[in-house]
Amino acid sequence: MLPLLLASADAAHAAAQPGLVEKFGLEWHYVVVQIISFLIVLGVLYKFGIKPTIATMEERNRKIGDGLKHAEEMQVKLAAAQQESAAIVKQSTQEAARIVEDARKTAKEYLDRQTQEASQKANDMLVKAQHAIELEHRKMLAEARTEIARLVVVTSERVLAKKLSDADRAAYNEAAAKELTVI
Repeated sequence: MLPLLLASADAAHAAAQPGLVEKFGLEWHYVVVQIISFLIVLGVLYKFGIKPTIATMEERNRKIGDGLKHAEEMQVKLAAAQQESAAIVKQSTQEAARIVEDARKTAKEYLDRQTQEASQKANDMLVKAQHAIELEHRKMLAEARTEIARLVVVTSERVLAKKLSDADRAAYNEAAAKELTVI
């Protein structure tokens, strides 16, 4: 096939421009061999140089695309995590405020209860003290009445000792004792 191609190229060449080939010194069978050699080198370069380079570039582009997609996903996740952490912080702040408010309320209730208990104890102590004072007062009055009755009897006895009989003295003593117990 090659000889046919060379023969047809010589014939076409002679008919086309006879002066051009002689002018530049071209020989068609060398040009065809050069073209074939060029195509072989081009095929080898394509198979072992260009094709792996293109595959490597496509792989890099795919990895870069995956990396960008991953970065976008991570950005979305980061934004979601930031929103979630903001919500957690807000919830924690509200919970802390509620706990503080509950603690204040509990402390106020405790203080009020302690104040009421202290007031009640003071009132109870006051009532007991007043009752004790009243009992002491009654006891003192009873002792004073007894002592006054005794003194009246003794004084009356001394004043009237010479003029009264023993029966009269006893009657006066009883009457004085009754009068003093009524007071």
